[in-house]
Amino acid sequence: MIQSSRLTFPGSFGTPLDARYDHPVGPVRATALFAHCFTCSKDLAAASRISRALAHRGLGVLRFDFTGLGHSDGEFENTGFSSNLDDFVRAADHLRATHRAPSLLIGHSLGGTAVLAAAERIPEATGIVTIGAPSSPAHVERLFTPAIDAIRRDGVAEVELGGRRFRIRREMIEDLEGHPLAQRIAALRKALLVMHAPFDATVGIDNASEIFLAAKHPKSFVSLDGADHLLTHRADAEYAADVIAAWAGRYLPPVPEDDRWTEPGEVLVEENRYGRFANDVVIGSHRLRADEPREAGGDDTGPSPYGYLAAALGACTSMTLRMYADRKQWPLERVSVTVAHDRIHAADCEECETKTGRIDRFDRTLRFSGPLSAEQRQRLIEIADRCPVHQTLHGPVQVRTRAVD
Repeated sequence: MIQSSRLTFPGSFGTPLDARYDHPVGPVRATALFAHCFTCSKDLAAASRISRALAHRGLGVLRFDFTGLGHSDGEFENTGFSSNLDDFVRAADHLRATHRAPSLLIGHSLGGTAVLAAAERIPEATGIVTIGAPSSPAHVERLFTPAIDAIRRDGVAEVELGGRRFRIRREMIEDLEGHPLAQRIAALRKALLVMHAPFDATVGIDNASEIFLAAKHPKSFVSLDGADHLLTHRADAEYAADVIAAWAGRYLPPVPEDDRWTEPGEVLVEENRYGRFANDVVIGSHRLRADEPREAGGDDTGPSPYGYLAAALGACTSMTLRMYADRKQWPLERVSVTVAHDRIHAADCEECETKTGRIDRFDRTLRFSGPLSAEQRQRLIEIADRCPVHQTLHGPVQVRTRAVD
């Protein structure tokens, strides 16, 4: 279970940059900072899918829109590669101040180039990942080819990129050309993972070779075979996230061990403080979570207590029917049990003894797969009422309570 929250922080020009922080519900193992591709946004499918997939694996991931892009304020035409680097460092500063400094830096396309250039300014980062990154910022100039002469002559011109028109200034071209990267890559002193699609039509695979050869160990290369430059297909983005998570595990803080356990027959329920009603549920070596739905004031990070009670009835029913059918050697292929809980007026319950107030009602629906006879199906319906949890709900129950230090 993950959560995603929207936030802003001041960028290199002092204008608010729009960001989103994806994180697991519960302990965050480490944080990562994601830089998107040139003229893209943090909401690009690849950025969103990779960030959320890493959040599912215990990382908190901040992705943001550079100045003048997406939902961030500012004028794109006034930006350059240098201001992008400053935006990225500002994002790292925000993570450091509000959560923890990023251990992992991830950049897609020109965002990967920016990550390589800015990494020395984020000392806490231990791992860097580039995805389809140019080996030099000047590589982006080829996108301006139809207007490059006009930009150099007139100082500014409009260029169509990804179906949108942007004003590109001569200063941006000069800034892109003023960042040689090979020496910075060689001096990284951080683990590097280079990911690239072999047939990337936007940034050739030779760029990945140049980055990899310039870097010192530890370094790794992973081919995103069959992917396009933007990782348009969900499977490609999820594969990239799987690889990043597995690779980064060697360079991130270890997962904290949970040494809580219970004796057979005991259940430990303990507030985890990750929400108003969120609780950890420990049953032997198993870890679960309980919460209330949002409409009841919770965060919906786990089933409600009554949800667990309904699940207990359903699971017990299914197991009891399986045990009975196997003993009888009946052709029961699969059992499915649906349980719904509600509180109704006692007066509406014909078979109930009390007729005042409200009572709890569990509606249980059974589905049988297999060539059962009508008699066998009827007998299984009767056996369902014999499951131990059903009998517990109907029988006298004693709950003893005590408080300890």
